[in-house]
Amino acid sequence: MGPPGGERVIALAQEAENLGYDTIWCPEIYGMDCFTPLAWIGAHTSRINLGTSIMQISARTPASAAMHAVAMDYMSNGRLILGIGVSGPQVVEGWYGQPYPKPLARTREWVSIFRRIVSRQEPVSFEGEHYQLPLEGGTGLGKPLK
Repeated sequence: MGPPGGERVIALAQEAENLGYDTIWCPEIYGMDCFTPLAWIGAHTSRINLGTSIMQISARTPASAAMHAVAMDYMSNGRLILGIGVSGPQVVEGWYGQPYPKPLARTREWVSIFRRIVSRQEPVSFEGEHYQLPLEGGTGLGKPLK
């Protein structure tokens, strides 16, 4: 990352936009999320797309990721490109404290829930191996949210 300085990031992003680049990509790396830098860049540019490369699905529930993505896309006038991935067992188990079995099955469930939330077509409920919405036995109202 180098020394702190959002101004350097903005100067680079504006230069890329002026040169006609299509997208700026921001990874999630050790110690930094992907949405904060993209929000900063989006506030200082007007045309260049803002891409996550890659947002780790274990770092956020599908609902949290949907809120991040919808807000970023709305605030940037439709410029978000959302790239997602599972990361690896070292990060998922070590940082997030979650098991890492069946990453493909978990990703399928995550994407299904994410799409339902973003579509806002109906209350979201889900019964899967990795996700259950609403949480069975939870202390809340137990009603699916829309």
